Amino acid sequence: MQRREALMAGLAYSMGVTSLASGPANAADPAPEPFDGMAVRRMARDLAAKPYKAPDTKLPDAIAKLGYDEYRNIRFDTKRSLWREQKLGFEVQLLHRGFLYADRVDLFEVVNGVSTPIVYNQDMFNFGPMTPPATIPPLGTIGFAGFRIHAPINRPDYMDEVCVFLGASYFRAVAKGQGYGLSARGLSIKTAEQTGEEFPAFRSFWLERPQQGAGVVVLHALLDSESASAAYRFTIRPGDETLVDVESVVYPRVEIAQIGIATMTSMFYFDASARAGIDDFRPAVHDSNGLQLVTGRGEYVWRQLANPRDLQISVFADSHPRGFGLVQRERSAAAYQDFEANYEKRPSLWVEPIGDIGDGGVYLVEIPSRDEIHDNVVAFWRPTRKLAAKAEHNFTYRLHWCNEMPVPPEMAKIVRTGEGARGANTRLFVLDIGGANLKALPADVAPVLNVTGDKGKLQHVNVQPNPLTGGWRASFELRPDGAKAVELRAQLLVANAPISETWIYRWTA
Repeated sequence: MQRREALMAGLAYSMGVTSLASGPANAADPAPEPFDGMAVRRMARDLAAKPYKAPDTKLPDAIAKLGYDEYRNIRFDTKRSLWREQKLGFEVQLLHRGFLYADRVDLFEVVNGVSTPIVYNQDMFNFGPMTPPATIPPLGTIGFAGFRIHAPINRPDYMDEVCVFLGASYFRAVAKGQGYGLSARGLSIKTAEQTGEEFPAFRSFWLERPQQGAGVVVLHALLDSESASAAYRFTIRPGDETLVDVESVVYPRVEIAQIGIATMTSMFYFDASARAGIDDFRPAVHDSNGLQLVTGRGEYVWRQLANPRDLQISVFADSHPRGFGLVQRERSAAAYQDFEANYEKRPSLWVEPIGDIGDGGVYLVEIPSRDEIHDNVVAFWRPTRKLAAKAEHNFTYRLHWCNEMPVPPEMAKIVRTGEGARGANTRLFVLDIGGANLKALPADVAPVLNVTGDKGKLQHVNVQPNPLTGGWRASFELRPDGAKAVELRAQLLVANAPISETWIYRWTA
């Protein structure tokens, strides 16, 4: 309670108590107070005006030293889910602190413009084989690590888990028929910098009680870190495509150059384009296999992901981009042959800027990984301008948790990228390209591949029909001629006009 009380006292804010358990409320808790849409902005602005104070993450040893399986045994009692009795189309289940999740997140419910804290109670949880030790206070002081939102997206009689906020500023969501994969982040700072990354964290959430049958739930969040504080408003619409509208306001304590907006984190282990040194029965393992971009000029770009031997950072400079995202394009179970992970059901995440996002670049960070359990791909937008200290910076965007952002029907897309050896010093690249526009080409019209590289020599460029897909297969050879890295770019043309998205690939020795 010390951290929450200090924070709330410093912000001159007091809240009441919402108890989801049968036990009595803490008599020391204050009465409910009004809450409006600007409340969290005021808190974030006031917080940024003060020196950063790291939260107290100390937990009783019995909780702090839990292993993965022991932590998973702690389950929230679903009968105590927030809004369960009201049958509003949404329910919220709370997550216990412990294992990797030592940070405390304070939770509040907002009803009719009034906010009340949700107070921790042991009775909310089933601890499995573990008996809660006496060192875990029964009421109030432990708090929560995060929460999950449930809604009926696959069938009307079952509340599916559709979104979870857990750990730093990470959150994940799914659409109909999907399973969890990549994560979004509220904010990232100094990602892949030699000085070390800063991980801002959500400190408090305010959950607005939804209107019955509205199909929308609204959350407010307070974020804090050494360099900045921020206020967020999330509007979540689960369904065939789950949409999360993000309204964020960042208040830097210091000038920030290495900011990450709309950050997403995913995993790429291997596929047909990159499996050197991989000894695995499966054809591919990844949560995402490409970075897709729609530039401010309207160009559609596909950047195949890699699991590099060394850290790679790519920057796609742009002005007023229309969108970007990490995409899981391969949707066939046969492409993965993994009946447990079901990678074909992992969501894609697309960022649609709302308003003027200005000049900057989409950053792609690829980190070497020798195991599929590690997220090793990060993508985000970084403005050209630095974020000035003691100022207010607004970023608004829509997150699409979907199968894939569609490519326009007049534009073919890269379906598969393959790479392999062709002799001692030559690499063969094979691109399978598909789309309705290719199937509509006259029989006497054959597309050509325009391919370029910044180093080495390209040879034996070929395009032929692909009878397996009804599209076309393009191939070419690269002789690096001693180059350690080659930036490749290709596009399918008819009569010198592009009929496919642009394929970009970084080959490394």
